[in-house]
Amino acid sequence: MRIPRIYTPAPLAAGQNVPLDDNAAQHVGRVLRMQSGDALELFNGDGMDYPAIIEQVGKREVIVAIGEPHHNNSESPLKLVLGQTLSKGDRMDYAIQKSVEMGVTTIVPLVSERCDVRLKGDREEKRLRHWRGVAISAAEQCGRAVVPEIAPVMTLDEWFDYTRNTAVRLVLHHRSSQSLASLTRPDEVALLIGPEGGLTAPEIEAAEQRGFIPTTLGARVLRTETAPVAAIALCQWLWGDYGNGNL
Repeated sequence: MRIPRIYTPAPLAAGQNVPLDDNAAQHVGRVLRMQSGDALELFNGDGMDYPAIIEQVGKREVIVAIGEPHHNNSESPLKLVLGQTLSKGDRMDYAIQKSVEMGVTTIVPLVSERCDVRLKGDREEKRLRHWRGVAISAAEQCGRAVVPEIAPVMTLDEWFDYTRNTAVRLVLHHRSSQSLASLTRPDEVALLIGPEGGLTAPEIEAAEQRGFIPTTLGARVLRTETAPVAAIALCQWLWGDYGNGNL
C-alpha cells in the first residue's frame, strides 16, 4: 500500500519525536485510522521528504519519529505564476487543484469586470484558507514537497504590477493567432486566465500595454477552469519537465 504523504507546517529534523499539528493529526488518526508503527512521509514545504514512523496515536495527539530526510525532485525548473479570475462553485477549486498537480509555482486569484464573484473581509480570508487547503491536499496527492503559494485576491492592475518583472507574460485569448510554440524559451511564465465570460476588450488591451502577449491554445474556447490546466501542460511540455525525453 502506498505510504501516505502528510503536510505539516512544523520544522522537521531527523531523530526528533514530534507531535503532528492538529490538522495532520486528525487526518492521520481519524480519517486514515493509522496506528503505532505505521509509516508516513512528511513534508513542510522546504523541498525535502521526511520518512516517519508513528510512535503514539491518542485522542488528541499523534507522535511521530522522524527519519533521515531526502530531496524531493518533483519541482519543475520552470517558474509558473497563474493569475486565475474567480469563478463560482467548485470551478476555482478544480483550477487550483489541477494547477498544483501540473506544477504551478504561485496562484493569484483575480477579479475582473465580468467576474461575478466578489470577496471581502472575513469571506475573502475564509476562501483563501480553503484554497490553501486545496493546494496542500493536491501537493500531498501528487508527490510535491513544496506547496504553491496562494496569494491574496488582486485586481488586474495589481496583477500587472505583481508580474511586471516576469520574463514571459501571457494572456489567454482564443481570438489571438500567437501560439506558445513560437515563443523563446523562458525561465518563468505568468499566465492570465479570464472569467467564464472572458476578459473584456479593454482588459485585454490593458494587458497588452503592460507587456502581456495574447496567446491562443487552439480553435476551441476553453472553460475558465480548463484553460489553466491546458496552458500549464503546454508550458511544461515546451519549457518545463514534461518534454525533453522526460516522458
